[in-house]
Amino acid sequence: MPCYDSRRNDLDEKKPMQSISGIIYLILIACLLPYVFTIIAKKTAGFRAKDNQHPREFLAKTTGLAARANAAQQNSFESLPLFIAAILMAEYMVIPQVVTMTFGIAYLVFRVVYGICYLANWSTLRSIVWLLSLLCPICLLLLVIRLTMG
Repeated sequence: MPCYDSRRNDLDEKKPMQSISGIIYLILIACLLPYVFTIIAKKTAGFRAKDNQHPREFLAKTTGLAARANAAQQNSFESLPLFIAAILMAEYMVIPQVVTMTFGIAYLVFRVVYGICYLANWSTLRSIVWLLSLLCPICLLLLVIRLTMG
């Protein structure tokens, strides 16, 4: 049975592909999270309209909390490709959605805690939480590999 038959209007019927709305929310939240840190960095550094001409130069000159918020923003962007790839591969390979959502939500929680640790300048805890956040998409990809192996 195909996923969608244009002759029928049965969009609510169970399909081979999982409901993707939860996955979309995970990706959306993960993509928006870095901007929270950007806002914190700019607000704490006194960002003004004239600074918008060269915002990267402005943020590069920041110190203290603003610099840490900017670093959290940059690291959040750096972690996105692995997370998005893992979530989409898990969905594509039809890993049970509860598993995908659990690892996805855990990743988001760890990333928020990571950002808080960065802002608070708790470097050791930040590194531990960073590793835990990294393990979430890695575990998903390992599940995908296991599924494809047999």
